Amino acid sequence: MPSIKNFWGSEHDRQYHYDERIRREKIANYGYQKVPEDEKTQWVLRHFNSVARQYDLMNTLLSFGIHYLWKRTAIGTLGLEPGDLVLDVCGGTGDLAILAKRAVGASGEVVVYDINRAMIDAGRFKKTNADDRNRIRYVQGNAEQIAFPDEHFDAVMVGFGIRNVTHMEQGFREMLRVLKPGGRMMCLEFSKPSNPVFCRLYDFYSFTIMPLLGQLLAGTRQAYTHLPESIRLFPLPDELKTILERIGYTQVSWRRLTNGIAVIHTGKKQDR
Repeated sequence: MPSIKNFWGSEHDRQYHYDERIRREKIANYGYQKVPEDEKTQWVLRHFNSVARQYDLMNTLLSFGIHYLWKRTAIGTLGLEPGDLVLDVCGGTGDLAILAKRAVGASGEVVVYDINRAMIDAGRFKKTNADDRNRIRYVQGNAEQIAFPDEHFDAVMVGFGIRNVTHMEQGFREMLRVLKPGGRMMCLEFSKPSNPVFCRLYDFYSFTIMPLLGQLLAGTRQAYTHLPESIRLFPLPDELKTILERIGYTQVSWRRLTNGIAVIHTGKKQDR
């Protein structure tokens, strides 16, 4: 575990998100804990089962509502058009999917794809934006083995979920596989603030306030301790760009949001 003075993992720590290292050592990150490779999925499932009912409320409270702006900005980078087919990997309660559905219209289709049934149901049966939710398809499945054929979607996205996939690179490979040639990929994920003073304030908030609110409002301190830990061990933006290019995405770029608390990565599948 990183010292109190440095919550952010080293490059060595972040490499436990790399498939080659996980498969070689049979160990994966679950926050600051090291867990057996074949057990991480169950740890993640238990985590989201415990927060599913309060997930959207907690996101809004903990981010002061700014996550909605991040998601709108992220959807805008995909350049969605009416009639597009869109896959929302690790789609959870469907915030990104709702925005995508509005962009693709009645002639388009958006699929929420998530391994956790509790998260899918928490979004699917939510009363707000009910009409939009009823127009979205929901599929339960593992991001490492996406249950759709090759070259099926015009766009694929993942928001705040890829760091929980045991074999992250395999998840991105599957996303690339189901993209049509010329299709677009977007990844929205938390990252390290670029301003050192802001970063220290963010660390205090993350490791003091967030777990306390998690305990008071969601009944789980552990889940909201794991969240900031997992963020601090995820590859930094330039490292993730390198990974995406190695996998085969082209035109990869990234953009910081809110001093780097969140980052949008975009890429394309090579056109024929």
